[in-house]
Amino acid sequence: MKYLFYPGCSMQRSAKPYLDSLKLVEKTLGIESVEVEDWNCCGATEYSSVNRTASHAVVGRNLALAQDQVNGNQELVAACSACYVNLSKTDHFMREDAEFRELVNDALSAGELEYEPGSVKIRHSLDIIVNSVGYDAVKEKVTKPLAGLRVGAYYGCMIVRPDVNKRFSNPEDPYELEDLLESLGAEVVEFKMKTQCCSGHMTQISGEIAYEMIKQIVKPAVEADIDVLVTLCPMCQLNIDAYQNEMNNFFGTKYEMPILYFSQLMGLAFGYKPKELGIGKEFINTSKALAKIGKVVSEVPAPKKKRKSKNDPSLPMPKMPVRIMEVPDGK
Repeated sequence: MKYLFYPGCSMQRSAKPYLDSLKLVEKTLGIESVEVEDWNCCGATEYSSVNRTASHAVVGRNLALAQDQVNGNQELVAACSACYVNLSKTDHFMREDAEFRELVNDALSAGELEYEPGSVKIRHSLDIIVNSVGYDAVKEKVTKPLAGLRVGAYYGCMIVRPDVNKRFSNPEDPYELEDLLESLGAEVVEFKMKTQCCSGHMTQISGEIAYEMIKQIVKPAVEADIDVLVTLCPMCQLNIDAYQNEMNNFFGTKYEMPILYFSQLMGLAFGYKPKELGIGKEFINTSKALAKIGKVVSEVPAPKKKRKSKNDPSLPMPKMPVRIMEVPDGK
C-alpha cells in the first residue's frame, strides 16, 4: 500500500514521537508513505476565523501540490487531527461552493496552482490502519501483546466532527480506536470523555479555563483506573501531558495520567523498544504504566516550564482585526 503523506508542522517538533512511531508501524504493516513535496503549514485552527479565503488557500496549496504529485493512488493521508480536518474542510467547501472555489483558486493562481476538489481523497492514518489494513492483519504482527495494560481511547474533538469524509463510525461515540487497542491485546476501559475537547490553544489565552477542561479529561481517567490514555492528536497529547502538572498546581490535585499516541502502543505490541518509539520524552512519567507489560522506560527529563500567573499581562492574547464600517450620511 502506497499513500501520499502530509506530515504537518507539529510532527516535525513536539509530536516527533508520533511521526517516528508511525513510520515504524507502517513499515511493519507494509504501508509506504511518500511525503508531499514542498508542503506548508495547514494554518491550524484560528486563521479561518480571521480570513476565510486566505486560510483555505493556505490549505488548498497543499491539496493542489498533492493533486499534482499523486501517482496512481489518489489518497492523501494525514496523522494530525487538525491537519486532517483542515484538508477535509477545504476540499469539502470548495466542492460545495462554486463561488468560494473560484476565490481560493484565484489565490492559488499566484503560485501557478489550481485545485480541483475531490481529485484527492483525504484520510487519517487511523482510518488507513483499521479500514484498509484491517484488525486481523494488525493482530498477525503482534509479538508482544499489551495484556494487563488498562487503556482509554481518547479521540479529542476534531477528528470525528464534523467528519465530512464519513470515515468514522459515530461523531459522538466512535469505536475504531478501541477496537484497534483490543487487537493489540490491551484491556480497553470505557472512557466517556473520549471526544471531549482538550482545550486547544486555550492554554495560551486563559489558564483557568484550559486547566478546567484538562481536568475534565484527566480526573475521570484516573477514577476509572486507566493506566494510559491513548490519542491520535498532537494537540491533545501536548495539552494533557505538558500542562497536566500546571493543572495540578492550579487545583491542588496530584493526578498523573500518561498520554501516548496509538502508534506508540502499536509499536510496543509489534516488539519495538520504547526508546525507538519516542516513549520517555513525556512530561508525565510512563514507567509505572508500561511496567505492567514488562517494558522498561528510560525517561528523558522533560524541560522545566516556568509557570506564569493567570494574570500575567505577557500571556499572548488574541487580537482581532479592526473593521471600520462606513455609515451613509444621515444614518
